Amino acid sequence: MFELSGDQKQALATLINWFQKEKTRKQYITLGGYAGTGKTTLIGIFRKQLDQLDKKLKVGFASYTGKAARVLQDALHQQKAVFRQDTVGTIHSLIYSPIVNEREEIVGWQKKEKIDRQLIIIDEGSMVDGQIWQHLLSYHLPVVVVGDHGQLPPINGNFYLLQEPDLQLQEIHRQARKNPIIGLSIQAREQGLIRSGNYSDSVRKFSQGDPDGQETMQELLSSFTPDTLVLCGYNNTRRKLNHFMRAALGFETAGPTNGDRVICLRNNHQQDIYNGMLGTIIGIESSEEGWYLAEIAMDGQEKPFKGLISARQFDSETPLNFTDKRSQIMRGDLFDFGYALTVHKAQGSQAKRVVLFEQRFKKMTELDWRRWLYTAVTRAQTELFIFP
Repeated sequence: MFELSGDQKQALATLINWFQKEKTRKQYITLGGYAGTGKTTLIGIFRKQLDQLDKKLKVGFASYTGKAARVLQDALHQQKAVFRQDTVGTIHSLIYSPIVNEREEIVGWQKKEKIDRQLIIIDEGSMVDGQIWQHLLSYHLPVVVVGDHGQLPPINGNFYLLQEPDLQLQEIHRQARKNPIIGLSIQAREQGLIRSGNYSDSVRKFSQGDPDGQETMQELLSSFTPDTLVLCGYNNTRRKLNHFMRAALGFETAGPTNGDRVICLRNNHQQDIYNGMLGTIIGIESSEEGWYLAEIAMDGQEKPFKGLISARQFDSETPLNFTDKRSQIMRGDLFDFGYALTVHKAQGSQAKRVVLFEQRFKKMTELDWRRWLYTAVTRAQTELFIFP
């Protein structure tokens, strides 16, 4: 039998009280929790307690991306915390309906008029942008927002749902403390420092002069798979790493081609793609000048993206802005090579293996640095290799 920590018990009691007595006055409540504090476990227990109060309650669980939604669904099913009338999916599928042409192709999305739910529970709440949040609130349904408040805020805009969560989980469970990645995340969050050393067979921080460091680094980069995230701080480092890994993997073209890993650089709600989503090119050809017509299998999404993508964006130092009146009219989407990412761009992703290059910006405050390092470490699921 799982035993709740003190802050979990307090948070659970507050959530139940909010849903029973306060949701008409306070439409939403936010729950922040560090890695290893049992956020998803608590939400599962919360759902099962709600079932004891109302067997017919319809709950919509939702995450920002398809991959995150599947992880959430698996965790809830393990707890037997999803009931027949519940749904688990992306926020997009919860609140938008597809617009289909005569060939039954999806050409856009429109906001649903109503949602047949009585409670919405959002996971990975730090990824929700202002527009989607306003759309969620417009249904006048109670919403629970869950996420890790130790992570970096979104890089674009000033909207951050978990800036000051109503409820906070800070107690790391004993089982989680045995995980070396959780242990390093605590070091990062509390001290802003990860000491060199071997923490397990698959978790290691190399020292500056380690003779094995360079060889191991090259082996890790050359054996890249989609189960790997290579993270850094600077854009020029990201570009150099992308060049190295594409060459090591046998890509001979400077531009994108079939099999290339790519990252989306800007939200497009109509196309159901979001800043930071990763995918693999499965079809690409030159279209008009400066544009490719591409088909991209996006991680965690059932249907591939199809559309125009900017040729100029690939290997560019910064995201292009086609909405600027001085530039051309926006007619497509923005993608770049997705082998190496900045930590900011990787906020919504996790991978079995993470290769991290510690790079601190000169203007970073101590708090910003701790958030950056913590966010980077917590992208790793089982393997983590850090290079100074």
